[in-house]
Amino acid sequence: MGIYENHVLPRIVDLSCGSAMLDPVREQTCEGLHGRVVEIGFGSGRNVPFYPGAVDSVTAVEPVDLGWRMAGKRLAAATVPVERSGLDGQSLPFADNSFDSALSTWTLCTIPDAAAALAELRRVLVPGGTFHFVEHGLAPHAEVQKWQHRLNPVQQRLFGGCNLNREIRVMIENSGFEIREVDHFYEGMAPKFMGALARGVAISV
Repeated sequence: MGIYENHVLPRIVDLSCGSAMLDPVREQTCEGLHGRVVEIGFGSGRNVPFYPGAVDSVTAVEPVDLGWRMAGKRLAAATVPVERSGLDGQSLPFADNSFDSALSTWTLCTIPDAAAALAELRRVLVPGGTFHFVEHGLAPHAEVQKWQHRLNPVQQRLFGGCNLNREIRVMIENSGFEIREVDHFYEGMAPKFMGALARGVAISV
C-alpha cells in the first residue's frame, strides 16, 4: 500500500465512519458479544467503548499501522484487553475454534475477497459462535441500486477498493453462517447510495 492508503485514507475512513451519530448503531452491533472476540477491520478502535461486560478479550485484525496508532486513547480507556494480532482478514493466523464471537463494522465492503474473510471467521469461531456485523451494501430499492452500480468504480478508486453494491446478507449466508437477525435501513446522514446498511447477528453452524 502507498502513502494515500497508509496515511490519508485511514483518516478519511475514520471521519466518515466515526461520527457520534453512528454510536447507537455501533452499540447495537456490539450487543451480545461475549468471551473471546475477534474484530476484523479494527481501524481506529471506534467500537472499543461499546464492548459489553461479557467480553473477556478482543483480538484486533488491522492492516494499517496508522489506524492502530489512532486507537491509542480508546485502547488506554478499554475495560477489556485488546491485542493487535493479524493484518489480513482473508487469512487469519488463528487456530480453528479460537473465538466465541466475531465483529465487523464497515469492513466487508473493502476486503478484496470478502468470501475468504467470512470463511476464515467461520473457521476460527466455535460452533454456535456469533458473528456481529454492520455493513453498507446493495440497497433494497432498484432506483438506489442503479446509482450504486454506476458509482461503484469511482467509489473503489477513491476509497481503497470500497464497494457500494455488495449483497451483505447473501455473502454471509453463502459462507455457511445462519442469520439470526438482520435489519436493513438507510443511515440518515449519508446519501442513500452510500448509506444502505445491514446490521445483524449470524451464527457459525
